[in-house]
Amino acid sequence: MSQIDFRLLQSAIVLADELNFSRAASRLHLTQPGLTKQIQDLESQLGVKVFVRSSQGVEVTEPGLVFIEHAKLAVFHLERAVHLTRAAAKGAEVVVNFGSSPYIDPYIISTMLSVRLPLFPTMRVHTHSHFSQELMRQVSSGELDIAIVAAGEENSRLNFLELESHHLFALMQAEDAIARKRAAYLDDFDDRVWVLFGKHVHPTMHDSILSRAKELGIAPREIQYFTTAEEAAHLVVKHEGVAFLTRTGAWRVARNGLTMRPLDEPTLTVKTTLITRADDRTRLTSEYVRSAKRKFERKSDGDQQRLPLAV
Repeated sequence: MSQIDFRLLQSAIVLADELNFSRAASRLHLTQPGLTKQIQDLESQLGVKVFVRSSQGVEVTEPGLVFIEHAKLAVFHLERAVHLTRAAAKGAEVVVNFGSSPYIDPYIISTMLSVRLPLFPTMRVHTHSHFSQELMRQVSSGELDIAIVAAGEENSRLNFLELESHHLFALMQAEDAIARKRAAYLDDFDDRVWVLFGKHVHPTMHDSILSRAKELGIAPREIQYFTTAEEAAHLVVKHEGVAFLTRTGAWRVARNGLTMRPLDEPTLTVKTTLITRADDRTRLTSEYVRSAKRKFERKSDGDQQRLPLAV
């Protein structure tokens, strides 16, 4: 198969967004017949139908969905290659796009941001914050170079480097009977109001908690969902419930009558993981990851600043 013209990729991507030939042609500054011809040329080169017309407009075929997904990545990487090449020619700053979840230990974030590379003296790190699931998508698509996520799911498009693993923590009111223990178990909270991560925040941990409860034969009386640790704290007070949080999130709000205890459930651990794209072979990313890994290896557990147990 001959190489596909860059313009054909762009036309297919825009048409897939608009699902309307007239609007897509307008965005591309083409006539509608001109866009139709480009799509026909593309499908001829591929040997498959990417789009089908229907009474409702335009639909993308199943093979077309696969093509569009990878076409977007191809266009993104080409545009980025052009940008970085021009920047390098001008001696401009080299940028690393780094993402992290708000539930990551601040020590880990500060360590990542302290990385300096002698081979790239003009390097700057642009930081982004989002939930782990979205960060994984952004690294996979090339929007981010590196990210630190919690409880990320396996993904063949990504490389994973585990940095640490720790228990979940239970956040409760200080007068709660369970607060007299040094550690809690999930079945301590049978038939209580549970305050859980929304599934969009931590889908893996959300499902793991409920799956473990089913194994133990216990169930919450009611479930309330949160996005931020501050929301979780409010819900614990309002419903006299218990929230299950990462160590960092629980520590941030364990005050004003609230306390935290480690949840002694081996299957409910939070893995903090550094992720990069599996096909990213750039020297910048490789050097950054290697340097960060060395920093973490030099720090023993005793050297790291640990979050205290709120009482």
